[in-house]
Amino acid sequence: MSGAGRAARGLAGCAAAVVLALTASGCVTVHGEREVLPGASRAEAAKALKDFTDAYNAADKTYDPGRDAGRVTGVFAAINQAGLKARGANSPGGNPEHRPLELTDARFVIPKKAGWPRWFVADTDSNRDTDGGADDSRWLLVFVRGGGDQLWEVAYLAILEEDGVPRFRLDRDGLAEPAAPDTAALAVAPRDLSRAYADYLHSGRPESFAPGPNTSEWRTRRAESARRPGMTTQYVDRAWDTGAYAPLGLRTEDGGALVFFASRFYDRQTAAEGYRPKVSPDVQALLTGEVRSTLTREWASSQAALVKPAGAGKDQVAVVSRLQGVTSAKGS
Repeated sequence: MSGAGRAARGLAGCAAAVVLALTASGCVTVHGEREVLPGASRAEAAKALKDFTDAYNAADKTYDPGRDAGRVTGVFAAINQAGLKARGANSPGGNPEHRPLELTDARFVIPKKAGWPRWFVADTDSNRDTDGGADDSRWLLVFVRGGGDQLWEVAYLAILEEDGVPRFRLDRDGLAEPAAPDTAALAVAPRDLSRAYADYLHSGRPESFAPGPNTSEWRTRRAESARRPGMTTQYVDRAWDTGAYAPLGLRTEDGGALVFFASRFYDRQTAAEGYRPKVSPDVQALLTGEVRSTLTREWASSQAALVKPAGAGKDQVAVVSRLQGVTSAKGS
């Protein structure tokens, strides 16, 4: 199991970060929505990362989703809050195996743009892996702020191999270039990724996606689990790409982009006569109804993908990170 995989499991109680100002001066003018500005100063980004770490450790130690409910959003919030709720129900005294998270060697990638939301990426080294080995990884946290009177919230987390973080396109001030949701400069526009990924997992098309653990291998594992002795499993995938679940992307030096996007899916297990679907303690904590012959689980899924420039031929989209968690369950 890779370090990224272990980190993903440990993330279910993960919290987000908050910081209070937008520009280097901390001022927002009435016309700020029309100005092209950095998402945050580097000092503000560093404070956001510290606040994130503090919030994560408080929530993970107590399994209390209220500790970070106002500091997470989108798919990250869906996974985070459900995970904390389930673990809190099963361990009301808190996390007996709590180990404080440490995020170091921070590199901030701050795009310059007009309007809201403002956002930036914190590229960090966590103490959840083995430094310098095959399992070494980087945690990329996407901080989002929807308005001048709002707190910073984490919308996405991606866990990449140490050498898997791309080189981002920067201007002379060291600021990054965001990928417009509808850009024609990429092989697949960011706004289309969630729908395309859901279609691909269902049918294997479109053929834009490169083979790998989060695409072709994920489809193979699903097919293998779809029919087992005494049990059948059906999968339904849905796009999740509006509001707080909208994709966010950064242009890379090679002309492509790293895009963070969300999706969700359902798996329905139906048992033959004499069998019953197994329910884990964490799923039981989120369950409504009684599991007699059927268990339906809803999952939130967070992805990061390297998208090639427009005109690229084969393997246009490589899904390099996928984190998922059950958010609800129903028995019948």
